[in-house]
Amino acid sequence: MEAHSHIAVHLFARRFAAAVLLAGATFSHAANLNFLKDTPVSFMKDADRKALNDAAQTALETKKDGESMEWNNMGTGNSVSIRGTVTPHDTSKEGDRTCRTTTLVAIAKGQTQSWTPTVCKQGSGPWTILRQ
Repeated sequence: MEAHSHIAVHLFARRFAAAVLLAGATFSHAANLNFLKDTPVSFMKDADRKALNDAAQTALETKKDGESMEWNNMGTGNSVSIRGTVTPHDTSKEGDRTCRTTTLVAIAKGQTQSWTPTVCKQGSGPWTILRQ
């Protein structure tokens, strides 16, 4: 993989992980919603978020709308088993900008959590989360 592509993937993973963490952590802290403490995102460690991000990047690049890619945290060192799917859909193109809404699902300890961010990229650039 080219150095530029590797950096772009790494940056996407970091931004995506931050968005997932902030969505769960900030919301639960701000509203004191203790019921969120045992949701799948609360069990994720850095390596788990990387596994999810890697799956999201691969799905965004290789899957057609509606096709799901399974992911799991096997080999991350986390004692909590986390698995799920990444499903890109609603792809839109305007010029050289491509956007895809993506449904991410995580399942851990009998709980299911999902997120549906929209991500975009210019040409062959990195996917970035669309700010609403």
